Amino acid sequence: MVEEIEDHAIILLDKEGNVETWNKGAEKIKGYLAGEIIGKNFRTFYSDTDRQLDLPTRLLNEASTTGSACHEGWRIRKDGSRFWGDITITAVHDESGEVTGFAKITRDLTERTQSERTIKKHLQELETRNKELEQFVYIASHDLQEPLLNVNNFVELLQHEYAPQLDETAAMYLDVINQSTERMRDLIKGLLDYARLGKEKYLSTVDCHQLVGTLVKDLATNIALSGAEIQCADLPTLAAYPVELRQLFQNLIGNAIKFRKLDTAPQISISAERADRFWKFAVRDNGIGINPAFKDKIFLIFRRLHGRDTYDGNGIGLAHCKKIVEMHGGEITVESKPGEGSTFFFTIPNVDLQSH
Repeated sequence: MVEEIEDHAIILLDKEGNVETWNKGAEKIKGYLAGEIIGKNFRTFYSDTDRQLDLPTRLLNEASTTGSACHEGWRIRKDGSRFWGDITITAVHDESGEVTGFAKITRDLTERTQSERTIKKHLQELETRNKELEQFVYIASHDLQEPLLNVNNFVELLQHEYAPQLDETAAMYLDVINQSTERMRDLIKGLLDYARLGKEKYLSTVDCHQLVGTLVKDLATNIALSGAEIQCADLPTLAAYPVELRQLFQNLIGNAIKFRKLDTAPQISISAERADRFWKFAVRDNGIGINPAFKDKIFLIFRRLHGRDTYDGNGIGLAHCKKIVEMHGGEITVESKPGEGSTFFFTIPNVDLQSH
């Protein structure tokens, strides 16, 4: 059975480390046929540097003393190429307890090692990109807002000091400039909020039912003006990021109120059910609905489906929702038909706070 195993090199060594047996896995991993290697010392598989450091002898001594020795490192094939080997050497004893030889098992982990290095490289690149993004956020929060503020100030001065000299067209131009700069300031603020999201996150126990109840009180004015009715089933208590989770519910409830049908009071229901290792939440409304062609695009930052004359906002609320859900390790989706309302589903892992 041992001889037929191909994914592990399993061999026996004598007390000096000379090869006594050779299976198919050893032939595949190391490249030697049995007749070429049996009788030769296992030091053949080690690099010149490892031999100079006497690593093979130290591994045999460790196995003799403690019963086994483990090591990972580069090994040499017959053709001179290297592979990353994970080896375990176990001492073999006779009836009197004397070491008579060793059993050696080798796994070729070259692909895994290369994958780990690739991942590490990508993580380093990602860290660099994140630092560049932080620098951009800093510039956006300071350098970009300052000239916009200057433009707003000078427009106000023009409107105030030269109002008698301005005709209707000139006044309209200044209003457009003012609206555009305000719009840009809102976009910059939205971008900053998105970039900062989760910067100082911390897990704690959150009672979702109580959280939604507090939100309903905070949104009382909008709820009263729209005539909205909000029904909330028993929601779970779970480990989450409280600030971000509050913003998630606030955005979804706010959107359900905002995107309502004319002359129809919003009907919003919030529920949750246990699904394997997750809690699956559903926020349903009877609003204007979403064209199925846009159900994925709505989660992109600054993506709007309606003109600003009809619905205000920057198109960033659902992007926030997606980022918050993914921060928790969940997913968010939507099911909707135009004119029939929407249901936003999102999952939050049911984790043990003590494990974090």
